[in-house]
Amino acid sequence: MTKEDLKKDEYNPYYQQYIQKSGDVTLTEGLKNNGDLTIAFLESIPEEKLEYRYAEGKWTIKEIIQHLIDTERVFTYRALCIARGDKTLFPGYDQDEYAANSEANKRSMFSLMNEYKAVRLASIIMFESFSEAMLKRIGVASNSNLSPRAVAFIVIGHENHHCEIINERYL
Repeated sequence: MTKEDLKKDEYNPYYQQYIQKSGDVTLTEGLKNNGDLTIAFLESIPEEKLEYRYAEGKWTIKEIIQHLIDTERVFTYRALCIARGDKTLFPGYDQDEYAANSEANKRSMFSLMNEYKAVRLASIIMFESFSEAMLKRIGVASNSNLSPRAVAFIVIGHENHHCEIINERYL
């Protein structure tokens, strides 16, 4: 299953920017390969850059890593619930509040990367367990339709987006 299989009514148009950045990958292979690339990229960042901010009020690289982890958890929880037929209307989440309260800069890179790896592995296993029918189910998050398969491509593209920003503005 690729992003080309997605229908426009499976996600909020805002997420098209991330879906486009997911590349030409299949759903689970994309999560696996993207995770490997992200791990290699993040682990190559010099220690002295991890708490750097390129402007006042911008997140550090550690905070961005925590944001990637938090976003993947929030979105994959939504995907799980939708795949299982839960009709809950999921509210939005305030990424800035999560970042402000994460205390990511007090954590070691080793700790952050272990959490990232665990979350990604759990996501891969979960998506592999979904049938095609589960992946196509539609739920509602942030007042918009959302399918589990759209979530996978949003997670991949969102991660690519932030890695591009790190590369362009932090390194």
